[in-house]
Amino acid sequence: MSLDDQSLSVLDVSGGVIVRYPVSTALNGAGELDGSGCTPRGEHYIRAMVGSGLPANTVFRARRPTGEIYSPELAARHPGRDWILSRILWLCGLESGKNRGAGVDTFRRFIYIHGTPDTEPMGLALSHGCIRMRNADVIELFKCVRSGMPVMIR
Repeated sequence: MSLDDQSLSVLDVSGGVIVRYPVSTALNGAGELDGSGCTPRGEHYIRAMVGSGLPANTVFRARRPTGEIYSPELAARHPGRDWILSRILWLCGLESGKNRGAGVDTFRRFIYIHGTPDTEPMGLALSHGCIRMRNADVIELFKCVRSGMPVMIR
């Protein structure tokens, strides 16, 4: 994942790009501190995958489906809500003291790769720390990854 390019690339075993997706990372930039609202850098892995088989635009709160499907009408009833939609890939840091452990733990910060309303721009850093993707893209990505897979954020 490139913070500079606001893109997520899936690589083959030789490091070649299979597919590249536009993303939106943290408005506050890169950083690992708890409460910073930043996107953490470094080596991570997918610790948990949430949303398999659920419809596109399923709304999640605390990693559980709310029973809602995102729509402009729902958004109008909940202005300012940070929408987590369709699928969640929950990340865990691998580097003690950098993105894992007290004060910097990616997993405990609830940093995800997740869907967002398709009206939200990609390619611009606007999130609260997570990596936002188009719903169709995160659903496609979800199908070709598995728990335990490495994720590098640079």
